[in-house]
Amino acid sequence: MNNRKIARIILLIILLGALPAFAVSCESLSGLKLPDTTITSAQSVNASSFTPPLPGNQPVPSVFKNLPAFCRVMAEVKPTADSDIKLEVWMPQSGFNGNFRGEGNGGFAGSLNYLSMADALSHGYATASTDTGHSGSGIDGSWALGHPEIIVDFGYRAVHEMTVKAKAIIQAFYGQAPRHSFFAGCSNGGRQGLMEAQRFPNDYDGILSGAPANYWTKIFSAFIWNIQALQSDPETYIPSRKVPAIAAAVVAACDANDGVKDGVLNDPRSCHFDPATMACKSDDSDSCLTPKQAEALKKVYDGPRDRSGKQFFPGFEPGGEVGPGGWTTWITGPAAGKDWQTVFAEGFFKNMITTSQPLDLKTIKIPDAVKLAEDQQARNFNADSPDLAAFAKHGGKLIIYHGWSDAALPPLATIQYIETVEKTVGKKSAENFVRLYMAPGVQHCAGGPGPDSFGQLGRAAAHDAEHDIRLALEAWVEKGAAPDKIIAAKLANNNDESGQPHATMTRPLCPYPQIAKYKGAGDDKDAANFTCTAPTR
Repeated sequence: MNNRKIARIILLIILLGALPAFAVSCESLSGLKLPDTTITSAQSVNASSFTPPLPGNQPVPSVFKNLPAFCRVMAEVKPTADSDIKLEVWMPQSGFNGNFRGEGNGGFAGSLNYLSMADALSHGYATASTDTGHSGSGIDGSWALGHPEIIVDFGYRAVHEMTVKAKAIIQAFYGQAPRHSFFAGCSNGGRQGLMEAQRFPNDYDGILSGAPANYWTKIFSAFIWNIQALQSDPETYIPSRKVPAIAAAVVAACDANDGVKDGVLNDPRSCHFDPATMACKSDDSDSCLTPKQAEALKKVYDGPRDRSGKQFFPGFEPGGEVGPGGWTTWITGPAAGKDWQTVFAEGFFKNMITTSQPLDLKTIKIPDAVKLAEDQQARNFNADSPDLAAFAKHGGKLIIYHGWSDAALPPLATIQYIETVEKTVGKKSAENFVRLYMAPGVQHCAGGPGPDSFGQLGRAAAHDAEHDIRLALEAWVEKGAAPDKIIAAKLANNNDESGQPHATMTRPLCPYPQIAKYKGAGDDKDAANFTCTAPTR
């Protein structure tokens, strides 16, 4: 046999080895029978040809323009007569890495998370997402009125159904189950992840839970507290034009506490900013606060109190008030009552809580509101059980992250949850399967003055376990390599010469309770000049 024939045989072997090995064709999956499930479509999608269904005239994100060829399966699951859970499963036609990624939803859900699915697919994962049983805007809760089973679907059932059905579809297509299964979500998606770990500990091997809304019923107590602090009296409302002055005053008072003047509060708990210092000296202006506004601001930082004056849920931390994900979106709004905390609180109490008379969120006693919420919906929504022993026994790994400048969900609530987990399963045991990373200067899931890109939304300075928290989780599950610090980056809008995102600042995110401390020399925008150390408060 001459060398040319040998070369052809070798090339043929290489090409055959590169071809995907499918148990069935994509289109044949339309006949797959699964409990309570109808496969509505199973189609092969050519590379770079998929356009997601986006509302309005939104531009198509670039990640969709470079998608590989994949098998797209659409299904409806109806575990009850009133259920209609829509889901999709995407599976690479080539380059499948053997793993499955389930993607969470934000807000009240109502649509599939196509963006995260595209990110997963582009990195070789089979992936799935669900609308959680209803269609609509993520800030609209009207779908829940009169539909208790759809509320259950949203609360926890839909994500579990999605997971079970997706694994079955992947098994049918490739002829084998996923090697490992991962879930990621932020906000409500973070709550979904914790709900999976607590209720269905065998569903996932690794869960990434960002800014989790897991104390659902008590979170709304913080929302109502802020509504009453800022809206019950027209003179207490803080207009959005004053928020930049508040942010500047906080930075002036506390930025240097961590040894670096960079506009980022490393640990806001060490900031003892007094809103009274912003009192107007003469006429009211955008740079000062009236006495009633200063008192309202203090209440927002302090958090809700019970009838005896004792705090029963954390408030919001100083720092990061400005920006599109800051206070003008979540707390003050562009006008009184137009903030998202009010929108979500009204959506929840009007559509998911039954009362004989309509509730007035500006006057209701907060303990009464919490009791109503917990009596009626705690079982469906709260993912606050600290008993993760079954998840740990399964071999599951859990990473939680939360931005210190979150204006949507109080970051201290997440710390309190981790502390209850440690008390329940033991600190040493907890270290074997759970990590918490607090992100200085980061708002809700992303944004804010701090380094806010660390792979949590598919955007990182580099695609490796040091810079990408998803890959750190994956390495922990697959290789037993417990994550250390994660390098977060503040990315510029433009890329560098290699086409990679350009980082203007990097900073290590440290496993809680450690914090990143400046070494005292070198560029304070470079993570290399920081070390993770125990806090000294």
